[in-house]
Amino acid sequence: MNTSTSPSREFWFGVRAELPILLGVIPFGLIYGILALGAGLSPFDAQAMSTVVFAGSAQFMTAQLISAATPMLVVIVTGFVINLRHALYSASIAPYTKHLPLSWKAALAYLLTDEAYAVTIIHYQQEGELTYKHWFFLGAGLALWTCWQISTGVGIFLGAQIPAAWGLDFALPLTFIALVVPGLKDRPGVITAAIASLAALLFFGFPFKLGLLASAFVAIAAGLWSEGK
Repeated sequence: MNTSTSPSREFWFGVRAELPILLGVIPFGLIYGILALGAGLSPFDAQAMSTVVFAGSAQFMTAQLISAATPMLVVIVTGFVINLRHALYSASIAPYTKHLPLSWKAALAYLLTDEAYAVTIIHYQQEGELTYKHWFFLGAGLALWTCWQISTGVGIFLGAQIPAAWGLDFALPLTFIALVVPGLKDRPGVITAAIASLAALLFFGFPFKLGLLASAFVAIAAGLWSEGK
């Protein structure tokens, strides 16, 4: 990857680096838009969540919890747990952005997602001056943001045309299975996924979908335990 000293060139390098990933983002944006309407969100609220929250996994789970009339505190705590990984991304990338003014840090923090982090951290770790590399981060983040807003908007439009009787709720667990299974490449990962699945079944009857939150904490404990073995 070229290491340019021009802000505009760094920005477009970031956009280009993100483009292949967007092919996998589009279907999830469409599915979220459809499921959000099925969960009872208005088109405005569904799109606003994509703009304000801007975190696919948290949005999927929030839509499901809202459809189950879950108390808002449980929804917030569950979203917090799901997105804890962003704190790790932030700690990893902070040494490369510490020289930036607060306005830049705030903008980049908003754009810090799984897909943007993946290409940006590789670019930061390459040799070269840091002077304009945050423009690469901005380009990658904005490319993803734009794609997510458009794809969820299209999903919301399509969802409004689909009869409720079709029942697309099955797409949510299938989506998460498709995301998780390819990442199970080592023993701790397999153990954590297996225990999380078992816990989800055991806690299924908890009110207000609290079983999801309980399963998440069990999975975290299982992951820490298996990493130490």
